[in-house]
Amino acid sequence: MRGKRYGYIRVSSTDQNEDRQKLAMAQVAVPEKDIYMDKQSGKDFERPQYKRLVKKLRPGDLLYILSIDRLGRNYEEIQTQWRVLTKEIGVDICVLDMPLLDTRNGKDLMGTFIADLVLQILSFVAQNERESIRKRQAQGIAAAKARGVHLGRPSSARPDNFSKIVRAWEAQKITFEEALHRSGLGQSTFYRRLREYRLEVGEERRK
Repeated sequence: MRGKRYGYIRVSSTDQNEDRQKLAMAQVAVPEKDIYMDKQSGKDFERPQYKRLVKKLRPGDLLYILSIDRLGRNYEEIQTQWRVLTKEIGVDICVLDMPLLDTRNGKDLMGTFIADLVLQILSFVAQNERESIRKRQAQGIAAAKARGVHLGRPSSARPDNFSKIVRAWEAQKITFEEALHRSGLGQSTFYRRLREYRLEVGEERRK
């Protein structure tokens, strides 16, 4: 009995465009309902949609991914997951941009050897690329700090009516949620601005 077709898509937080992967799945006729997508890093396999997919897979099913780095960027984890999928569960995997990584072809010893060799090379390259990116990011951050560049999100300033909001909140005329809404600040930022405000008030009183 012929198995079902599934697709797996992953985009990282720095690469949110999944259109190319979706188009690739459509071209091999993977039903949209059988495409699972995670939007997170490929450093490990702690991904909710990937885990759901693995639970769905049955022997004889076919899993499509566009490229090996969409499966992951950790060399050892890619090797482990590939073995789990193909050996333990018994599914076929087709890596669309690398025809040699299609377990439906070359079921003989030579075909298996070539596929395993290509997998090892590509998964090593995927991890090496991730480590190179991380190293370049660290170097960039260090260089920026050396130049005195401030990194991270800009800090939210206190609104002009912050003192009025605080007094209303402290008098229990408004809720904390309403105070956050009126000030336009998040909870941690609100408390940080509140400490600054109280210090300023204290200094004014001591003058």
